[in-house]
Amino acid sequence: MTIGNWSTMTEFTLTALPDLPEIQVFLFVILLLIYTLTATGNIMTISLIWTEPHLQTPMYFFLSNLSFLDILYSTVVTPKLLACLLAEQKTISFVGCITQTYFYFFLGTVEFILLTVMSFDRYVAICNPLRYPIIMTSRACLILLLGCWLGAFLSVMVPTIVVTKLPYYRKEINHFFCDIAPLLQVACIDTHLIEKINFILSALVLLSSLTFTAGSYTYIISTILRIPSVQGCQKAFSTCVSHITVVSIVYGSNIFVYVRPNQNNSLDFDKVAAVFITIVTPLLNPFIYSLRNEKVKEVLRETVNRLISLILRKS
Repeated sequence: MTIGNWSTMTEFTLTALPDLPEIQVFLFVILLLIYTLTATGNIMTISLIWTEPHLQTPMYFFLSNLSFLDILYSTVVTPKLLACLLAEQKTISFVGCITQTYFYFFLGTVEFILLTVMSFDRYVAICNPLRYPIIMTSRACLILLLGCWLGAFLSVMVPTIVVTKLPYYRKEINHFFCDIAPLLQVACIDTHLIEKINFILSALVLLSSLTFTAGSYTYIISTILRIPSVQGCQKAFSTCVSHITVVSIVYGSNIFVYVRPNQNNSLDFDKVAAVFITIVTPLLNPFIYSLRNEKVKEVLRETVNRLISLILRKS
């Protein structure tokens, strides 16, 4: 494999988008609605956490950052996808494509590490409750959060630089955004080594973080099962259900797509899975945490009641 200088390609065409105007308008409306709900739901989650004293804990601090991450993650793909649906030429500039690729994997990696940190927070809270205030201090939370962003930045930077150096022989990308597999498919050199490196990096990030998360929950579940009170057992487990649900969705969909030695043989499946990863999951997360978390629901009800009372007094 040889890697040349910067590609002379100036733009790519996203060929996975439909050409029929009726379908384009329908998809535009649906995706715009989903994107609006995603942003609204996550902004509401962040606002509740940062304005309610009852939610000023490490668990909700990390949850607010997960919501912020979901907004960014959805924004990397959806606005450009909406613009392409309304445009006659479904194009994206070379710089825009590489930028989208980088932030897609960068933010995704941050999410995997953050979910692992959140599982560690639950492990300390349930398995070592007396030491929890000592271990999970504000300073420790900030260091863990910075570690998520820095670790993701370093792990994604080198593969992205390699992709920018590849020569490309055609501009048609068989996808609705600049994922790594369709980009490698249009490179005019043998990319098997790059695919293997991407596979190793993806497996390392996904499986190592998943292993740590699974280990944390193994200890958590074993501790919960030793709680003599059924009510206490249910209360302890209820704080973990939302996180387990999100972990299952995020890891399940990403492992199927990216932890494969050869990603070029199932691009059609990848496109369907990518819709779930980039569009559906950021929408589901705030609703999962809101509907499954009694404390969030209680604070949300109190906030809504205060707003209704305020409106009634003014009217």
